[in-house]
Parts: sequence; structure tokens; C-alpha cells
Amino acid sequence: MDAMLQEYLPILIFLGIAIVIAAVALGASYIIASQHPDAEKNSAYECGFEPFEDSRHKFDVRFYLVAILFIIFDLEVAFLFPWAVSLGTLGVFGFWSMMIFLGILTIGFIYEWRMGALEWE
Repeated sequence: MDAMLQEYLPILIFLGIAIVIAAVALGASYIIASQHPDAEKNSAYECGFEPFEDSRHKFDVRFYLVAILFIIFDLEVAFLFPWAVSLGTLGVFGFWSMMIFLGILTIGFIYEWRMGALEWE
């Protein structure tokens, strides 16, 4: 049990050093930087002009739909890179399994396109 705990000693030393460095950086920022906040500095910044509405209103569903579509196709690219690197070892089965995956995503993309999810009014 003692030998197993000694394996964690470098991790604890690293964690301790990280905490000390973070504390020194935070303390130095309070000591070195001038702290003179005013109303202009503490105001909300929104594209260079004063906010004219409350920021807690409901967003249009299209924003979320575009975000979901982005995540879907971003993950598709994330799966394509390791597949392309290891295609030589995967063989024919790996090729056709990825073609099925891309086919399903293409069908989903065509469905979204036909339903008007990519149209912005």
C-alpha cells in the first residue's frame, strides 16, 4: 500500500506547485495592477453601444438549430481524421462502415435542408 501511494507523490507535488503559482499570479495582479473601477469600466459592453434590452429574453429556435447542425458536422469531421489515418489497416470493412456513416449524415443533411432548417428569414 505504501508503494502505491508513493506513485502519487509526483502528482501531489505538481498539484501543489500549480496551486502556489496560481496564488502568486493572483496576488501579484492585485498588488501590481491599479484597481480603479468606474461606472464606464463596469458597464456591460455590447457591440460598442449601450444595451437597449434585457439579455435574458428568449432566443429564436433557429439559433439552436444552427448550433446543433454545426455540432453534428463538426463531429463528422472529427471522426473522419482518425479514419483517414488508419484506413490502410481498417481495410474494406472500415471503408464501407464509414460510407454508411457518411450516408446517414448525408440523408440527415438533405432532410434538414428540405425542411427549411438552413433558410434564414
